[in-house]
Amino acid sequence: MIPNILVIPGSNRSGSFNASLAAAVSVELAHQGADVTRISLVDYPLPLVDEDLKNQSGIPDNALKLGRLIAAQDGVFLCCPEYNSSIPPLLKNMIDWVSLIARDGDKPFKPWKGRFVALGSASNGRFAGIRGLYHVRSVMMNVGTQVISEQCSVGGAANAFDADGRLKDERTAAMMASTCTSLIAHCTMMNSR
Repeated sequence: MIPNILVIPGSNRSGSFNASLAAAVSVELAHQGADVTRISLVDYPLPLVDEDLKNQSGIPDNALKLGRLIAAQDGVFLCCPEYNSSIPPLLKNMIDWVSLIARDGDKPFKPWKGRFVALGSASNGRFAGIRGLYHVRSVMMNVGTQVISEQCSVGGAANAFDADGRLKDERTAAMMASTCTSLIAHCTMMNSR
């Protein structure tokens, strides 16, 4: 069975390194046989998480759209910028809103529950964004996903991608491919049960 995998870059910045990583990941996942959907969070604007807003107006429509999209996948690949060694607010806000969904109409609904998640980061810094992935991993496990152990980090990201969007460094490209392989294997194993 072909796994469905959603790729989400955690940055909307023009020229984002993590959007470049998300594009490369999408190509690799498709090459390995996954059915890939890549989105941009710019298409799903959300207010800051606010319990008063939730109580007055319910879950925002864009959070529900994202929740339904996530729930339709076997796996999710998050490409995460690092802000001060942690999670960027855009990504954290999206994760939190989706985690607050409890129902879709009259049915119980927890979009993150049971999804397999892979993590990647790209940064111009020498730590390649890897310090932030520790925090992302902790949050994603807390919302009910199964985060795979393999991950990839791209350092020197301003010069890491060639004109076709591929990673220039063979070792980094192999790390990304290995992470994709593991995510697909986990999703396929779950589907075969």
